[in-house]
Amino acid sequence: MQVEMIMPQMGESIVEGTIVRWRKRVGEMVQKDEMILEISTDKVDSEIPAPVSGILVEILAEEGKTVAVKSPIARIAAGETSQAGAVAPAVSPLPEPPVQAAAADFSASAAPESVIVPEAAAVAGERRFLSPVVKKIAREFDLSDSELNNIRGRGENQRITKQDILEYLSRKGGDSSVEAMPPAVPVRTSTPSPAPQPAQPPSPAPAVSPAGTQPGRAPGVDHEIVPMDHVRKRIAEHMIISKQTSAHVTSVAEVDVTPLVQYREGIKRTFEAREGFPLTYTAFFIEAAARALREFPLINASLDGDKIIIKKSIHIGIAVGLEDKLIVPVIRDAGRLNLAGIARAVNDLATRARNRQLKPDEVQGGTISITNIGTFGNLWGTPIINQPQVAILGTGAIKKRPVVINDAIAIRSMMYLSLTYDHRLIDGLYGGRFLQMIVQLLENYKFD
Repeated sequence: MQVEMIMPQMGESIVEGTIVRWRKRVGEMVQKDEMILEISTDKVDSEIPAPVSGILVEILAEEGKTVAVKSPIARIAAGETSQAGAVAPAVSPLPEPPVQAAAADFSASAAPESVIVPEAAAVAGERRFLSPVVKKIAREFDLSDSELNNIRGRGENQRITKQDILEYLSRKGGDSSVEAMPPAVPVRTSTPSPAPQPAQPPSPAPAVSPAGTQPGRAPGVDHEIVPMDHVRKRIAEHMIISKQTSAHVTSVAEVDVTPLVQYREGIKRTFEAREGFPLTYTAFFIEAAARALREFPLINASLDGDKIIIKKSIHIGIAVGLEDKLIVPVIRDAGRLNLAGIARAVNDLATRARNRQLKPDEVQGGTISITNIGTFGNLWGTPIINQPQVAILGTGAIKKRPVVINDAIAIRSMMYLSLTYDHRLIDGLYGGRFLQMIVQLLENYKFD
């Protein structure tokens, strides 16, 4: 019996995913729950397990293809243990997409290698996978196969990441001595080409403003054009939808966390020795928010037209930073966990998010979100609501500064909390009282 693998829905608003890498080839044996596929969406990169044990008989979506959720991506002959029940050996292990032809307006003087970017570059005689984002940037900036081969990738199996290729382009634009560039490939610098084609543009770069093109390709230009990748496009869409849907209001409160800081400093070594990971302030913020939500149920709600849906369970999403984006895994039933339980959940979700091991249901179903604005020293911000939620809490950096206490100046550990909420449902009084309750819980934390 053949079983279809489908593109999973990795979040409530996710409608498609991109195939990053197949770990198995057609004809190979797979085990149930074995990770055989990597996919990427605008919310999460994840490894996908096989639904059954058997033989992978057909791959329906090749690497680099973007597929709608619930669409078939592969077929597995369930229960098969050899090639006997699989497809004929003539089937290609991995579909080879055709090499893209050069654009019509490419310079006639360019060597063929400079206008063709294959689906994967050859490294040491093997196929080197290029993600859709990397391939697109390579085409836009006319990078040859040789150039791609000489970019050192920092991804898994030396895969070239978006950051790798952008750093390479930055170095290339500022330095004419591009590393490992073959003489046959034209390198366009600030000086004109010695033999330009009058009827052709000087570069295959995409159309830009009349002021010029990319740095290093024309004189007098001080900007760079980088195409927006698929993930960033989707994030942009979600942010615009959120702003158009909710009436955003942000309230900011100051918190004296001096006793909390002292408490954490006193227990952090013992905690890490016992649990195997550090105790972060995030766990305290989540605990306080969960307790406050019990008293302010409208914050833990959503809107469906003119209907208010008040959630009984408290599921708190936490923003986790990856290479160039944020994802928001969800701590289930945060209101039922103690501080140690919350800390374990935070560490587990953050670790698996960075290792692309999150499951689809772990990035959906949140009732409120928390984002750590202070990670890089920022004091406070105005975060955008994660739809269909109605509030998001931002936590700023903890800083020591002089404050007035009982008409005397003292050095205290201070921070700001910012609460962005949907004014359609939550007015300033209700949102302000909720924020102040979190302040009180943190300033008067009941230590074990």
